[in-house]
Amino acid sequence: MTRALEGLTVLDLATFVAAPFCGTLLGEFGADVVKVEQPGVGDDLRRLGRPAAPGLSYWWLAESRNKKSITCNLRTPEGQGLIARLAAGADIVTENFRPGTLERWNLGWDALRAVNRGLVLVRISAFGQTGPYADRPGFGRIAAAMGGISYLGGYPDRAPVPPGTPTIPDYLAGLMGAFGALVALQHRARTGEGQVVDVGLYEPILRMLDELIPVYAATGHVRERVGSGTEYVTPHDHYRARDGAWIAIACTNDRMFERLAHAMERPELLDRCRTIAERLRERDDLDRIVGDWVGRFTAGEAMRRLDAAEVPNSRVSSVKDLFEDPQVKARENIVAMPSPLDGLLHMVGIVPRLSLTPGAIDSPGPVEIGQHNEEIYGGRLGLTREDLAGLKARGVV
Repeated sequence: MTRALEGLTVLDLATFVAAPFCGTLLGEFGADVVKVEQPGVGDDLRRLGRPAAPGLSYWWLAESRNKKSITCNLRTPEGQGLIARLAAGADIVTENFRPGTLERWNLGWDALRAVNRGLVLVRISAFGQTGPYADRPGFGRIAAAMGGISYLGGYPDRAPVPPGTPTIPDYLAGLMGAFGALVALQHRARTGEGQVVDVGLYEPILRMLDELIPVYAATGHVRERVGSGTEYVTPHDHYRARDGAWIAIACTNDRMFERLAHAMERPELLDRCRTIAERLRERDDLDRIVGDWVGRFTAGEAMRRLDAAEVPNSRVSSVKDLFEDPQVKARENIVAMPSPLDGLLHMVGIVPRLSLTPGAIDSPGPVEIGQHNEEIYGGRLGLTREDLAGLKARGVV
């Protein structure tokens, strides 16, 4: 089956997570993604996280899937020339170096546009290409702090807590980069002109802060940490079951709370807690009541009662729970493929699902650094094996 992005070529100059994830998403739907790695050492993601083998992480194998690996020293004129030639035949180039780095390597937007007027350049950096912070370095934890979400995480009498894993901003930035690239390609289809997609790592976090910005601007209200609860609705929290598991319950409107009250066989709660405003005034008492009720049952029993009443709920899942969850299995949210290191390699499946042109995982991340040098440099640029041997001897590839 033809995939939606077949025929597109992506040149992935980036490292670690954010911009490489942009390329991964495009590759899952058919784009031909060429990953450029540093000669000899490869991408830093190969060594980040728990190792699957010396110098090779599970993270790399999962997140560099469907990519071809070539090596190129971007700091040398010869390497820069090779990248310019590859960019001339590409549709999208992704990078996440600090602003000005590509320009110092003679591979900035003006140089790339000169060889390919229809090119889309996705640039992901800590703070974006402009502004007083543009030159500062940063990773996911810094982006979560800057973007406002870390301030909201945790309890009011303790230090702010980042959201789960510090890589969430990286993945969101990669997702926004892929979205921006597809929007830019739609523009190119009409005009023939490429453009720059500029994403600061903190900006997707800022974009997802629900009512925070308009409320502060209008009222001066600063949202503070409230633990695992939610400032503007309750009961909307995590509650511990008798077996020690945690259950998430979300009553976002009056109708959902009415269902919860009947599930708990406490209809009298509706006399004093029928509206959101009333429930917020009774937050502490209401959370205690719900917590006591959930604590009478095992997680499975509590969830069955909540499901019967159509109250939104879920187990607060560990990774072990996810592997055992029937919904995750039915949706193939976790998939397995033969590992290049023997056995099976498990990873998250394709998101989103397309009914006519679904994405697919063809291969894990390339094991060897520069595994596809001959295929790419020979097949696309016409270099011979002797040419490649000379470039390797000079430290270019």
